[in-house]
Amino acid sequence: MARRSAALLFLAVAATAHADWAILSADSELGCAGVAHRHVVLEDSQTNQRATIDLALFSTKSCALRVIDQAPPRSDLAPVMRQEGSLAGVNGGYFDPDYAPIGLLITDGKIIAPLHRARLITGVFAASPHGVRILRAREFSQQEKFNAAIQCGPFLVDQGRSIRGLENTRTARRTFAAVGGVDRAALGSCSDVSLSELAKILETTRLAEDFKIQRALNLDGGSSSAFWFKRANGSAFSISEQKTVRDFVAIVPK
Repeated sequence: MARRSAALLFLAVAATAHADWAILSADSELGCAGVAHRHVVLEDSQTNQRATIDLALFSTKSCALRVIDQAPPRSDLAPVMRQEGSLAGVNGGYFDPDYAPIGLLITDGKIIAPLHRARLITGVFAASPHGVRILRAREFSQQEKFNAAIQCGPFLVDQGRSIRGLENTRTARRTFAAVGGVDRAALGSCSDVSLSELAKILETTRLAEDFKIQRALNLDGGSSSAFWFKRANGSAFSISEQKTVRDFVAIVPK
């Protein structure tokens, strides 16, 4: 009986085993106003699958978050970041074929599109004078004066733990936002992984020594994914999008 119980326990553990991602290499460079770029290569020890994450880490004490809305003619991330004097940035949220935003969009304190109730866009990445936060859609209140906000989803991490039940078969480039600690936040880009794999990486892997992710939110991915970081010498590290998007999320100096 004991042997049978042990066998059943082994099968249960095996059935619930998950990917174990390990860092193969990590490089850091410091930009302006304390914004740091982390370039991390990881590998899943079970499948030997590799993933690359680029992270722009910043402190809300020295930097602010800005959502940049594009009117036609629309441009790519890199020239917009340079034109707007940004320190780093990624593509933003979802939009329809006519480039109308899907979900809440606030830029420079102005509401461009209202909050939308839908299964996929469950979170809001927002900035106010009180700091930068990732909120559940139900937690968002218009009574608080937000300077910038973008609704997207799904949630990847909450209370330091990956969200269960995320899609685990479709791989694509990913863009995300993350917060951790009192005044730390990040914008990130990841090479082709599933939503479930990205959530597990963000939960279990310490991508930076001083940054433990508490909440993370998926932004628009796939061909929309783009990442840009301004180096201290004025040059840039850039991952270009494959199609034009409606809006961008940028880190700017206070």
